[in-house]
Amino acid sequence: MAEVREGVDAVDREIVALLKRRFGYMDAAARIKPERGQVRDEARKAEVIANARAEARRHGIPESVIADVWEALVEGSIAHEFVEYDRLNDGLKAAE
Repeated sequence: MAEVREGVDAVDREIVALLKRRFGYMDAAARIKPERGQVRDEARKAEVIANARAEARRHGIPESVIADVWEALVEGSIAHEFVEYDRLNDGLKAAE
């Protein structure tokens, strides 16, 4: 059991490293988007979750679980992007 737990912990560290990379893209999106209203994109959210479901299906793991995880991930990413967008744009306004 100890080996299994070590393996799970190692995978979790890899997942967090990948999430750091993913959130870097959210930071980039916050810099690129010209309007705050563009941060939330429901069509893109649905596409990302559908893509995750398809990958789950391809790998033979539960689609509904992956969809739930991605729902939380995408919502968290959107929230992060709003914070970053506001931080960047409040900084721009303060410099004016």
